[in-house]
Amino acid sequence: IETFNYKLNMYIYSWMGPRDERVQGWLLLDNYPPTFALTVMYLLIVCMGPKYMRHRQPVSCRGLLLVYNLGLTILSFYMFYEMVSAVWHGDYNFFCQDTHSAGETDTKIINVLWWYYFSKLIEFMDTFFYILRKNNHQITFLHIYHHASMLNIWWFVMNWVPCGHSYFGASLNSFIHVLMYSYYGLSAVPALRPYLWWKKYITQVQLIQFFLTMSQTICAVIWPCDFPRGWLYFQIFYVLTLIALFSNFYIQTFRQETPCFIIGMALLLH
Repeated sequence: IETFNYKLNMYIYSWMGPRDERVQGWLLLDNYPPTFALTVMYLLIVCMGPKYMRHRQPVSCRGLLLVYNLGLTILSFYMFYEMVSAVWHGDYNFFCQDTHSAGETDTKIINVLWWYYFSKLIEFMDTFFYILRKNNHQITFLHIYHHASMLNIWWFVMNWVPCGHSYFGASLNSFIHVLMYSYYGLSAVPALRPYLWWKKYITQVQLIQFFLTMSQTICAVIWPCDFPRGWLYFQIFYVLTLIALFSNFYIQTFRQETPCFIIGMALLLH
């Protein structure tokens, strides 16, 4: 196993180039195989879990869901607040910010983005709760693709571009997760469900998030700095896949509201 880990790491480093020394020794970041293995375990549970639960009663998990979702709400708010305040006071350039020019601000962003990376591992529990509650209709390709890919992508981000222009999408996503996990947490209490009015807007703000992230990434392509262009092109490609998948989900779920939302997005982008 150690030989495999060494060879895989050497292959990655020879392909990607030298990694950022500021994250050496951090939990889960020194070697890729643990992140990859955790993803494989996640996919195996996704595959085998529904079969295991097929002839069993669904598990309520109501109290655990409340604690889990509100915990992620607090973590997401912490990450959003810390990133926005660090960027604001550190004079980060909105259009393009490299990874080695802001000193203390870079350090703060790296610390918060590690938590963002680690939160993607915690969020595997979303799927496990669906399995235990036998809500298999919610375990879609979009759901699995998003959860499995994010943990792996952010391992690479943390090792090569752990600050600078990487902050924007993560900060927006953290804000969206405040809305999303607060809804899921509070909806675990049946008496509160009639008052949770923002459910239908969650997918809309997720799509707006993707368009804003892509627009800001394109800014760095047009007005470049020392942030690696390859990462910018990859982010544009990945965000386009999310836009396509989330748009399809929105159209299938909210058919009647789709035309109004498309017009609103056109006006926003215009």
